[in-house]
Amino acid sequence: MNIELTAKEYRRLLDLAYIGNWILNSTREDDRIADYDQIESKLFALAAKAGMPGLSEVWNGEVVPSRAFSEGGIHEAIMDYEDSVFFEILAEELARRDMEYEPISDDNYDELCTRMDQYISEFQAHGTDNLLVESPDF
Repeated sequence: MNIELTAKEYRRLLDLAYIGNWILNSTREDDRIADYDQIESKLFALAAKAGMPGLSEVWNGEVVPSRAFSEGGIHEAIMDYEDSVFFEILAEELARRDMEYEPISDDNYDELCTRMDQYISEFQAHGTDNLLVESPDF
């Protein structure tokens, strides 16, 4: 299979591959999904040929994204995503708790959304500053 990409499209593909592999493998420690590491390596190995040699390097015999790439702002995009997902999940969990974990149905879906929107508004204004969690007894 051959795919023709402009330099800009290839660069965006590297971002997508890195972000995808980060999401799939960054928390897996020794249980990484090797197929994704291999595809990422294959894509980054083409960087030099594409006129972007600074985006990859060899580490332990494998082509990996370079330090310059990984420290070049890509993690800010990942962090924005993680923050968004964190606050959305937290808003839903708090809203469901407020609704005493009733099964969601057509009858209470709007209430769930309204409660979630209120929590999201609070998080956008104050982050987690106003959250209070009682310390468990250790």
